[in-house]
Amino acid sequence: MFLLKAKQNKQIISWSFYDFANQPYTTLIITFIYSAFFVNYIAPNEIEGTFLWANTISITAIIVAFLSPLLGAFADETGYRKSFLVFFTLLCSLFTALLYFPEKGDLSLAIAFVIISNISFEMGCVFCNSYLKELSTDKNIGRVSGNAWGLGFLGGLSALFVSFALFDVNNPQEVKQICVFVAIWFVLFSLPTFIFLKDSKRTKVTKKDISSSISSIYTTFKEIRNYKKVVNFLIARLFYNDGLITIFALGGVYAVGSLNFTMKEVLILGIVLNVFAALGSFIFGAYEDKIGTRNVINISLVILIISTLLAFVAPWTNYPKEVFWVAGVFLGTMIGPNQSCSRSYMSQIIPANKKNEFFGFYALTGKATSFLGPLLFGLITKFYSQQMALLSVVVFFIIGWFLFNKISFSKNHLWKN
Repeated sequence: MFLLKAKQNKQIISWSFYDFANQPYTTLIITFIYSAFFVNYIAPNEIEGTFLWANTISITAIIVAFLSPLLGAFADETGYRKSFLVFFTLLCSLFTALLYFPEKGDLSLAIAFVIISNISFEMGCVFCNSYLKELSTDKNIGRVSGNAWGLGFLGGLSALFVSFALFDVNNPQEVKQICVFVAIWFVLFSLPTFIFLKDSKRTKVTKKDISSSISSIYTTFKEIRNYKKVVNFLIARLFYNDGLITIFALGGVYAVGSLNFTMKEVLILGIVLNVFAALGSFIFGAYEDKIGTRNVINISLVILIISTLLAFVAPWTNYPKEVFWVAGVFLGTMIGPNQSCSRSYMSQIIPANKKNEFFGFYALTGKATSFLGPLLFGLITKFYSQQMALLSVVVFFIIGWFLFNKISFSKNHLWKN
């Protein structure tokens, strides 16, 4: 029994390390450093840069929405889940490192590298998330998921500290070196996951597997009415996740453009937000199993709505940066619990024999309309301002909260009707 538990803990730790490995990509490339660098250095001007960066994230979202359920179903059929995880991790790392090469004005090259690296990152998350159900139980799923998210934010925080110590973010050449650093980090700290995480036995790939994967997706769509709670949750998450994706993609851009943050201040903001994100993930991960996944999601959404409104009014106050810092701390604290609990809730309500495919749909609904948030932000910025664009995030959070609270709830066997 002891050996079995030790083996299970080793699997959980190995799986959790993937969050530690991949978080610096989100933190340094998508949210804080490279996004602001793209807008203020690669692009010709701030408005055009915001619009192009938002469209880049939108293109990624659309491609992932179509790709994730197909590859998820294929992994269910063949057992190649870990192989996909390794492949997309290495692909993301490669194209993140290639971001070193685009210079000022090299818009197409930079956009192409970001799209490929971000698609690979998202696909890696699809296959990583699908392990959660088999690594946890109903009694500890919240703690396992929350601790992994917390470890992820510690990864982002550690990478930010290293970047702060080694690189001058006001020097374009050193910002590009950060991209190479993130790529190396991702590969290095993914090794425990690659080496120790076990997977089901692989089968030889045939044309039948490919047709079966497509057929499986068609069957899931056809029988989707049998998974009403799953469908209703995915629709609700579709909206509030749009808000989160927009915050991730354009939070640093908003700080620079609307509140005159320097690149150094953006880096410090990233460090502080990751500290509170890690704390939020660990604290709510510990209490999620006691107070309920549903309650934590509700708490997180209400605070996210209030915090985003506070960030919206910040430029109109006498202390705009200070108000934004307060908003950022509360946003950071709730981002981790929201994502962690959403992953936990999904694991609780899906049928065990469709875990990869359903997490493919989890990614699909997370991406199917997620281009709308960044796209709206870019369009509203182009014709009005970044500040007005931030209101679209509030709307997404409110719709998501409303739809989530319309889901019927049964504590046991949530996916059964």
